[in-house]
Amino acid sequence: MHHASWSTTYEPHTILQGRASYDLALREGITSPYGHLREYVASRSTGASPDPHVEIIADNLTGRVRALKAEEGGLDIHLFGGSQIAGALFGEIDELVVKTYPLVYGKGMPMFGTGLDLEEFTLASLRTFGNGALVRTYGRKR
Repeated sequence: MHHASWSTTYEPHTILQGRASYDLALREGITSPYGHLREYVASRSTGASPDPHVEIIADNLTGRVRALKAEEGGLDIHLFGGSQIAGALFGEIDELVVKTYPLVYGKGMPMFGTGLDLEEFTLASLRTFGNGALVRTYGRKR
């Protein structure tokens, strides 16, 4: 699983997740998996939110994210979810955090599930772990 974010410098204030990611929590009976954060779920099919702390964004996802970025100064919003939402919001992503593990699955999903033009990011930091995992942080090249 990957995640893209608008900032990893500070603890996030807001998390935006896709429906499939949110459904994992719902199957466990958890309606607010990030209760200490402002929570949003991008979904056209979820309907009403099962929790007053979670806002469902069914339409104009990019517009809502732009409004959140303006409200919070563009920082501290983390996107956690699948390739379709990441692809839809690619132009709004300022920083990528890519986690890789020393495992080969043989199949998987693309990081961005939409056709994108080539975009350059620059490596900002690299963390290595004893188990072989890597966490790479990239900033959008301006």
